[in-house]
Amino acid sequence: MVNAVINGISVSVPRGTTIMEAAAQVGIEIPHLCFLKEINEIGACRVCVVEVEGSDRLVTACNHYVEEGMVVHTNSPRARHSRKTTIQLILSQHDMNCPICLRNGNCSLQKVAGDMGILSVPFPTEYEPYQWDATFPIIRDASKCIKCMRCVNICEKVQGLGVWEVINTGYRTTIHVKDNLPIDQAGCAACGQCVTHCPVGALTVRKDGNAVYEALDDPNITTVVQIAPAVRAAFAESLGLDRDAVTTGQLVAALKKIGFDYVFDTNFTADLTIMEEGSELLERLSHRDKYQWPMFTSCCPGWVRFLRSEYPEMLPQLSSAKSPQQMFGAVAKTYFADKIGVSPDKLCVISIMPCSAKKYECSVSCMSADGSHPDVDMVMITREIMRFIQMAHINVADLPDMPFDNPLGTGTGAAVIFGASGGVMEAALRSAYFLLMGKNIEPEAFKEVRGHTERRELEVEVAGVPVRCAVVSSLSEARKLIRDVKSGRCEYDFVEVMACPGGCAGGGGQPIHDGMELAGVRGDKLYRLDTENKLRYSHENPDVQTLYKEFFGSPMSHKAHELLHTDQRDWD
Repeated sequence: MVNAVINGISVSVPRGTTIMEAAAQVGIEIPHLCFLKEINEIGACRVCVVEVEGSDRLVTACNHYVEEGMVVHTNSPRARHSRKTTIQLILSQHDMNCPICLRNGNCSLQKVAGDMGILSVPFPTEYEPYQWDATFPIIRDASKCIKCMRCVNICEKVQGLGVWEVINTGYRTTIHVKDNLPIDQAGCAACGQCVTHCPVGALTVRKDGNAVYEALDDPNITTVVQIAPAVRAAFAESLGLDRDAVTTGQLVAALKKIGFDYVFDTNFTADLTIMEEGSELLERLSHRDKYQWPMFTSCCPGWVRFLRSEYPEMLPQLSSAKSPQQMFGAVAKTYFADKIGVSPDKLCVISIMPCSAKKYECSVSCMSADGSHPDVDMVMITREIMRFIQMAHINVADLPDMPFDNPLGTGTGAAVIFGASGGVMEAALRSAYFLLMGKNIEPEAFKEVRGHTERRELEVEVAGVPVRCAVVSSLSEARKLIRDVKSGRCEYDFVEVMACPGGCAGGGGQPIHDGMELAGVRGDKLYRLDTENKLRYSHENPDVQTLYKEFFGSPMSHKAHELLHTDQRDWD
């Protein structure tokens, strides 16, 4: 332990504690912009500078350790003047048109400048022009970049992709796509982790709200919206409400109030995905010599983009099952459209997803049930739909609960946990056990696969057959696992991969709380919803059973293959 005094308060902290951490322990907040614990501790922004008695220079609190007897002043005239000048210099190279910025009201630079009482910028303003491919899911506005390096390090250290790099020197220093490539050719997974960790509006997810409004306003179009599992664990945050303050039923009511004709639950097709993917796993296990191993899950388009870019030779190891989002679109534009007597070209399917990569997935040309219309027309991320609700001045907390529409609105607890890392694996094993044994296993039997970013392994015996399973989230962990598989250090039969740390609960479309990682908290809510659900096995979903009886026949049938499966090698 080392002892110090910060702003007149005595502190005792373990050796190796930074000044910023020590100050936080006694309730002293030190402003900062670039800092991300264990990811970006480089003192690049110099907003966190403090004065240490006996030192002839100011030091950055984020990466300067407390020393025995140290006396620190976090808000001395010298520190305050330096901090104010630094912020003004940053603002001089930042497009300050805040009212029309997506991060208005949720911007770290805006908050720090406001807290400092900055009302003017005494330096010439000059910033980079906006030049970007506006069709890609991830949008970068160079005029708002503050060169904090967060995007560079989150992409390199957490995702292992290295899409972003620093170029030029001096005042011309900026962030750019590596090797000066177009973003769609740079190996970007479109996961959006750079977006959720950007402290300002330099990185955002493409907005598709205008197209949604056009569909809502067209009397000849029937709008169908689906809500992904992880959205229900986070949407309240965007409204400034407690995570448990409003229900999914109230979100359904809000969407109806906005004008959507049908509101369905992606949990329905998450259960359908389990039936197809679980059956595919069992088919592969019974013909081991015909396949490469392990079989990988295919629900996450960020992971699919990564595999296509980095390890294309392993694409046949992906499950051929489409993601729940795309299965829903295929079912909606065939089975459901026929039920309500609407032509598929007059049915607009809109997804509400926690994920920026879903905007890419729905645009893939082979994701079309009839070959001429996309199964899913557009995707809105959690943050987008919450903005819709705010624009309509709807108080969600005051609305009565409304049920999802039928027949695509029933979901099980197994489907809910799709939004957490390990959830797809757990749900698949529950139903695979039933399909082999003819009876259910305890729902919690496979909870060892629950977690956040580290690799989890499980060997389960099903009908006397050992099945070796593994779960990872974040693409750097996926890369480590693939290297272990390729080198022969590990052997698995079934592997779940999610691109975002913690799974979809921590997706690139979820609410942004700067400096906070909430995937684990949101995932815990999904597991709680699982335990509260009367149905906890995908194969017990009555509407899925009806769908097979009336339309598909059985899992892996010819029609199921036509509509619910894909070959990722055909993705463009």
